[in-house]
Amino acid sequence: MNQYTLSILAFTGGIFLAAQGGLNAHLGVLLKNPLLASVVAFFCSAIFALLMVFVTLKTYPSITQLQQIPFYLWFTGGFFSVIGIGLYYYTIPKLGVATMISFGLCGQLIFAVIAGHFGWLNLPTEPITLKKIIGVLAMISGIFIINWK
Repeated sequence: MNQYTLSILAFTGGIFLAAQGGLNAHLGVLLKNPLLASVVAFFCSAIFALLMVFVTLKTYPSITQLQQIPFYLWFTGGFFSVIGIGLYYYTIPKLGVATMISFGLCGQLIFAVIAGHFGWLNLPTEPITLKKIIGVLAMISGIFIINWK
Protein backbone atom coordinates (compact mmCIF):
# COMPACT_ATOMS: atom_id res chain seq x y z
CA MET A 1 0.00 0.00 0.00
CA ASN A 2 1.25 3.47 -0.76
CA GLN A 3 1.69 6.30 1.72
CA TYR A 4 -1.45 8.10 0.54
CA THR A 5 -3.70 5.06 1.08
CA LEU A 6 -2.13 4.33 4.46
CA SER A 7 -2.65 7.97 5.49
CA ILE A 8 -6.33 7.79 4.54
CA LEU A 9 -6.70 4.55 6.50
CA ALA A 10 -5.04 6.14 9.55
CA PHE A 11 -7.30 9.20 9.26
CA THR A 12 -10.35 6.95 8.97
CA GLY A 13 -9.20 4.99 12.01
CA GLY A 14 -9.06 8.24 13.95
CA ILE A 15 -12.65 9.01 12.99
CA PHE A 16 -13.78 5.59 14.17
CA LEU A 17 -11.86 5.94 17.45
CA ALA A 18 -13.42 9.35 18.14
CA ALA A 19 -16.89 8.01 17.31
CA GLN A 20 -16.51 4.89 19.45
CA GLY A 21 -15.18 7.01 22.29
CA GLY A 22 -18.26 9.20 22.18
CA LEU A 23 -20.66 6.27 21.85
CA ASN A 24 -19.08 4.23 24.62
CA ALA A 25 -18.73 7.25 26.90
CA HIS A 26 -22.49 7.71 26.52
CA LEU A 27 -22.94 4.02 27.31
CA GLY A 28 -20.81 4.56 30.44
CA VAL A 29 -23.03 7.46 31.50
CA LEU A 30 -26.17 5.37 31.02
CA LEU A 31 -24.61 2.44 32.88
CA LYS A 32 -23.27 4.87 35.50
CA ASN A 33 -19.84 3.28 35.22
CA PRO A 34 -17.18 3.96 32.53
CA LEU A 35 -15.34 0.73 33.36
CA LEU A 36 -18.48 -1.31 32.78
CA ALA A 37 -18.77 0.40 29.38
CA SER A 38 -15.15 -0.63 28.77
CA VAL A 39 -16.01 -4.25 29.56
CA VAL A 40 -18.93 -4.16 27.12
CA ALA A 41 -16.78 -2.50 24.45
CA PHE A 42 -13.88 -4.94 24.87
CA PHE A 43 -16.21 -7.94 24.91
CA CYS A 44 -17.86 -6.82 21.68
CA SER A 45 -14.47 -5.93 20.20
CA ALA A 46 -13.20 -9.43 20.99
CA ILE A 47 -16.21 -10.99 19.25
CA PHE A 48 -15.76 -8.81 16.13
CA ALA A 49 -11.99 -9.41 16.10
CA LEU A 50 -12.48 -13.18 16.39
CA LEU A 51 -14.96 -13.12 13.52
CA MET A 52 -12.49 -11.17 11.38
CA VAL A 53 -9.69 -13.61 12.28
CA PHE A 54 -11.81 -16.61 11.29
CA VAL A 55 -12.82 -14.96 8.02
CA THR A 56 -9.42 -13.58 6.99
CA LEU A 57 -6.65 -15.70 8.57
CA LYS A 58 -5.23 -18.36 6.26
CA THR A 59 -2.79 -19.96 8.73
CA TYR A 60 -2.67 -19.92 12.50
CA PRO A 61 0.47 -19.48 14.61
CA SER A 62 2.21 -22.65 15.70
CA ILE A 63 2.71 -23.64 19.33
CA THR A 64 6.42 -22.85 18.91
CA GLN A 65 5.61 -19.34 17.67
CA LEU A 66 3.23 -18.79 20.59
CA GLN A 67 5.83 -19.99 23.10
CA GLN A 68 8.38 -17.49 21.74
CA ILE A 69 6.19 -14.50 22.59
CA PRO A 70 7.38 -12.80 25.80
CA PHE A 71 4.95 -13.29 28.69
CA TYR A 72 4.33 -9.57 29.24
CA LEU A 73 3.09 -9.07 25.65
CA TRP A 74 0.06 -11.26 26.37
CA PHE A 75 -1.42 -8.81 28.87
CA THR A 76 0.23 -5.37 28.92
CA GLY A 77 -1.45 -4.11 25.75
CA GLY A 78 -4.85 -5.07 27.12
CA PHE A 79 -4.03 -3.51 30.48
CA PHE A 80 -2.96 -0.25 28.83
CA SER A 81 -6.11 -0.35 26.67
CA VAL A 82 -8.34 -0.64 29.73
CA ILE A 83 -6.62 2.33 31.36
CA GLY A 84 -6.58 4.47 28.20
CA ILE A 85 -10.09 3.65 27.03
CA GLY A 86 -11.48 3.82 30.58
CA LEU A 87 -10.01 7.30 30.94
CA TYR A 88 -11.52 8.28 27.59
CA TYR A 89 -14.97 7.07 28.63
CA TYR A 90 -14.64 8.82 31.99
CA THR A 91 -13.44 12.18 30.64
CA ILE A 92 -15.52 12.55 27.44
CA PRO A 93 -18.82 13.27 29.28
CA LYS A 94 -17.01 15.77 31.52
CA LEU A 95 -14.82 17.53 28.92
CA GLY A 96 -16.62 16.90 25.63
CA VAL A 97 -15.37 14.71 22.82
CA ALA A 98 -13.37 17.42 20.98
CA THR A 99 -11.52 18.52 24.12
CA MET A 100 -10.81 14.95 25.24
CA ILE A 101 -9.67 13.79 21.82
CA SER A 102 -7.43 16.86 21.38
CA PHE A 103 -5.70 16.21 24.70
CA GLY A 104 -5.61 12.46 24.04
CA LEU A 105 -4.03 12.92 20.62
CA CYS A 106 -1.51 15.31 22.10
CA GLY A 107 -0.49 12.70 24.68
CA GLN A 108 -0.28 10.05 21.96
CA LEU A 109 1.83 12.25 19.71
CA ILE A 110 4.27 13.33 22.41
CA PHE A 111 4.71 9.74 23.59
CA ALA A 112 5.04 8.47 20.01
CA VAL A 113 7.75 11.01 19.16
CA ILE A 114 9.74 10.14 22.30
CA ALA A 115 9.19 6.37 21.97
CA GLY A 116 10.10 6.48 18.30
CA HIS A 117 13.25 8.48 19.00
CA PHE A 118 14.51 5.93 21.53
CA GLY A 119 13.05 2.84 19.81
CA TRP A 120 10.98 1.92 22.87
CA LEU A 121 8.54 -1.00 22.64
CA ASN A 122 10.57 -2.52 19.77
CA LEU A 123 9.54 0.33 17.47
CA PRO A 124 11.74 1.45 14.59
CA THR A 125 13.84 4.43 15.63
CA GLU A 126 12.79 7.77 14.20
CA PRO A 127 15.09 10.52 15.47
CA ILE A 128 13.52 13.67 16.87
CA THR A 129 14.12 16.43 14.36
CA LEU A 130 13.53 20.16 14.45
CA LYS A 131 10.58 19.61 12.10
CA LYS A 132 8.99 17.13 14.56
CA ILE A 133 9.56 19.49 17.49
CA ILE A 134 7.90 22.32 15.57
CA GLY A 135 5.00 19.98 14.69
CA VAL A 136 4.49 18.93 18.31
CA LEU A 137 4.63 22.56 19.46
CA ALA A 138 2.11 23.47 16.74
CA MET A 139 -0.20 20.71 17.96
CA ILE A 140 0.10 21.84 21.57
CA SER A 141 -0.67 25.39 20.41
CA GLY A 142 -3.66 24.04 18.50
CA ILE A 143 -4.94 22.32 21.62
CA PHE A 144 -4.81 25.60 23.51
CA ILE A 145 -6.68 27.30 20.66
CA ILE A 146 -9.30 24.50 20.45
CA ASN A 147 -9.91 24.64 24.19
CA TRP A 148 -9.68 28.42 24.65
CA LYS A 149 -12.95 29.65 26.10
